[in-house]
Amino acid sequence: MAEKRKDKKGRVLKDGESQRSDGSYQFRYYDIHHKRRYVYAKTLDALRRKEEDVRRDLDDGIDYSAGEVTVSELVDRYMNMKRKIKTNSSRAYSSAVSRIKASKFGQKQIRSVKTSDAKAWFVELHDDGLKQNTITILHSVLRPAFEMAVEDDILRKNPFKFKLSDLIPDDSQERIPLTKEQQEKYLTFIKDYGNDNYYDDIVILLGTGLRVSELYGLTKTDVDLKNRCLYVRRQLCRTAERPYFVTTPKTNSGVRRVPMSEPVYQAFLHAIQARPHPQIEMIIDGCSGFIFLDKDEKPKVAMHLQNYMRCMQKKFEKLYGSCIPHVTPHVLRHTFCTNLQQAGIDVKSLQYLMGHSNVSVTLDVYTHTDSDFAEQAFREVMSC
Repeated sequence: MAEKRKDKKGRVLKDGESQRSDGSYQFRYYDIHHKRRYVYAKTLDALRRKEEDVRRDLDDGIDYSAGEVTVSELVDRYMNMKRKIKTNSSRAYSSAVSRIKASKFGQKQIRSVKTSDAKAWFVELHDDGLKQNTITILHSVLRPAFEMAVEDDILRKNPFKFKLSDLIPDDSQERIPLTKEQQEKYLTFIKDYGNDNYYDDIVILLGTGLRVSELYGLTKTDVDLKNRCLYVRRQLCRTAERPYFVTTPKTNSGVRRVPMSEPVYQAFLHAIQARPHPQIEMIIDGCSGFIFLDKDEKPKVAMHLQNYMRCMQKKFEKLYGSCIPHVTPHVLRHTFCTNLQQAGIDVKSLQYLMGHSNVSVTLDVYTHTDSDFAEQAFREVMSC
């Protein structure tokens, strides 16, 4: 009968176990694909705990060896399977993937990642100055990537299956809507000092709640002056890689018909009448006749208005001080939504006009009620 193998301490080694020349231990086994694999440990007890994991995973059909891929490699595999990602989302995902690849965390083997490791990395990123919104994008990539590994029987648990808001505080800057007085003062300022370049654009955004990319995606056929309404069907965008491109609205609910108030009607009337007549109309992804053109007779994009409003904000504060919030195209959208909500419009109609797929976004993000308005609403209801 063959003598049983022992380690240097005289302990009997099991089949597949051996002690290496440096005193550490290894276990040899065959994975579910019948390939020879090894696991290593400094002590025999630690090795046998790993053996138990290997045997349990093999019994359950889990490909333990595949857990040797790194976090970065897993994310690549997951992202390569995603299709129909909108351009803005694709840019955010690409940035997140690059951050993962450049980090030490991205080089960890996925089987070694524990929930505490995932949380600790996010906390470290936040302590280093990364905003919650950016970490949320990282989480939105890593969580489904690891879930894919669980579904593929590579991992037993998803270490990113936790609620990020319980870990990282919300440090996003609140967009404050303009009051009625601030709206009037801002529009008067733009009209008096803005050289009439973007006054119509701002009036329309404030009176329709459109996203700026939706406004600049409007063509002549989208604006019905007779019936005083407009049709939102597309967005006109620009990136560093693509100077102009057309995409669908942010969600399916973004395709909508929006009525015009009198100020919005007058702004469209003026914008169409003042529109240049290029000798050659620019065609972008099959669309032409864009209403809003820049000084070079090319379609405006969001960057044009954002830069303009940034410059006008400085002029406003120089004249009047900081008596209004920082005004951006998205603040105008918030203000429109809040105006309608405070005017008493029902929430489903408001959701439709805003182009939101989920009513919670309309209520939680875009509407603002102060104590004075809440008290007034209460007294109106109680007096009925």
